[in-house]
Amino acid sequence: MSVRRLAKEQPASFAFSKATKQKADWWIAKYPAERKASAVIPILWLVQKQEGWVSEPAIRAIGELLGMPFIRVLEVATFYTMFMLEPVGSAALIQVCGTTPCMLRGANELMAVCKSKIGPKQTLSADGRFTWEEVECLGACANAPMAMINDYYFEDLTPENMAQIIDDFAAGKMPKPGSRVGRASSEPEGGALTLTDPTLYDGSAAKPIEKLPNSDPVPA
Repeated sequence: MSVRRLAKEQPASFAFSKATKQKADWWIAKYPAERKASAVIPILWLVQKQEGWVSEPAIRAIGELLGMPFIRVLEVATFYTMFMLEPVGSAALIQVCGTTPCMLRGANELMAVCKSKIGPKQTLSADGRFTWEEVECLGACANAPMAMINDYYFEDLTPENMAQIIDDFAAGKMPKPGSRVGRASSEPEGGALTLTDPTLYDGSAAKPIEKLPNSDPVPA
């Protein structure tokens, strides 16, 4: 993982949209006035949802809003990899998990597809529509390999369906998130292998308890 730095080219200014400012004020109101800097993370996120990324003027505006030094906001923005400090693809930001379970199950192949179809990682594609990067564990290890694309998880990926997902986004489609092998959540591929007898958990085999254990009064 490379260190995140502010983009070399920055917009001249930033302004909160009406909706973003309303939500920011809602977050600020959750904290005592002297602790309003505690809202910095959700407000950075709101700005990113508004603009697609977090620019230097936006960081300065957040600092002014929260009464924080610019450098303190910058420290937060550069610490958390969820904040994009340069423009990202307008169609898809693809974050491929590269941690051990995903790597063992084909993450390198997924990244090769991304490089072939989009270009170098952490670099905006020539058409401005795609960015991809390698990230650390996204917490869906049972469904490896996987990637987070924009706000959603795409799991049990292969090079073939990763290529198709990219093509679908390029065509203006919205591919359905989730597992590519049809599993629900993190259940075993093909369905459950244990606790398959419903009577084990549906209560139908339960017997009435005539007397609770250790319920007799303690002698004086």
